[in-house]
Amino acid sequence: MLTLFHAPDSRSVRTVWLLEELGLDYQLEVFKLGEKRMREPQYVAVNPNGRVPTLVHQTENGPVTVHESGAIVEYVLDRLVPGSGLKPAIHDPLYPEYLQWLHYCEGMLGPQINLIVVEAVFLPPEKKSEVHEQRARRLLGKMLHAVEQQLEGREYINGAFSGADTLIGHACVVAKRLGADIAQMPNVAAYIDRCQARPALKAAWAAGVEN
Repeated sequence: MLTLFHAPDSRSVRTVWLLEELGLDYQLEVFKLGEKRMREPQYVAVNPNGRVPTLVHQTENGPVTVHESGAIVEYVLDRLVPGSGLKPAIHDPLYPEYLQWLHYCEGMLGPQINLIVVEAVFLPPEKKSEVHEQRARRLLGKMLHAVEQQLEGREYINGAFSGADTLIGHACVVAKRLGADIAQMPNVAAYIDRCQARPALKAAWAAGVEN
């Protein structure tokens, strides 16, 4: 059994997206982003940072817990659904490229997006730093330009849709929502549209949302 600790409109959307693409059965444990319950001992024992996503896989040898988005992608595709087709085989010439872009999200896009969200959404006006926010926006534009180049002649980041797209694609969608300037990035714009049209991502955005 799989249990995913999730908060709507958070980074854990991309993990739901992956599980939906694979058609896996899973149970959601839903938080409201930032709620006190995420910092209480019961959840901190599962994820010491009190954040989402956290995936718990109940195995015959006991629970396996993974709480880093990229690691969750690798665990699910290698251990749970090794024949999914959502990653190249390790000896495939495309594998190094896939691996690089799988980790590009957290290494390059994620830090800028996180800073923008903190400055623009979470901090009270007296604590906001326009200097920090604008710097993050400039860096995000630079990081998205690399995605634009990678997508030239490709529908998805590695050619065919892969686990890397659940990270990069989600980051691109969020970047656009945060006002990233993609006017000169037609490949990124089209990529965002393709990702958002996927039923699994639509389901992921809706997961855990109260009607």
